[in-house]
Amino acid sequence: MQFVVHEQPVGRASTNYIARADLAPFDLEGQVEQLWLKAVDDGSYEVACIPFSAYGIALGDVVVLNDDDYVIEVIRNSWHRTLRLLFTPELPHTDLQKATDEIKTELIEADLLSEWNGARLVAVDLPPDAEPAKLFAVMETAVNAGHAFWEWADARPFVRPA
Repeated sequence: MQFVVHEQPVGRASTNYIARADLAPFDLEGQVEQLWLKAVDDGSYEVACIPFSAYGIALGDVVVLNDDDYVIEVIRNSWHRTLRLLFTPELPHTDLQKATDEIKTELIEADLLSEWNGARLVAVDLPPDAEPAKLFAVMETAVNAGHAFWEWADARPFVRPA
């Protein structure tokens, strides 16, 4: 089994709980994403990271787990959205560095949270009141040049594992 992990989750706290999201329903057979969660008093959990691979889950959503600590349902939506961008492996390191620096600058200027998985994948949290036009423009330039792909994590709903 291959794990997608969050090295620096945006909601890291000493009381976080780590669970898993099975990625097989999203055509990623044999992969599991490790999600950081905050316990809610009613036995549910609030997502404390920005998902890299799971669909239909965003920062601040409230989820429930099964007995094996897998997310099985989103029970309350935070109305945040996750935008993911993956740079192609063919992009030379110097061009990659320039592009990631531009994205990081726009993330800071827009006051948006993000998590990086390696140097080529970024997941960005977009709260309902976000104004990400400049970030979109920077990302769109990379996508239009054939250097990256982007997607919305809510393009597909969360699917309970079989």
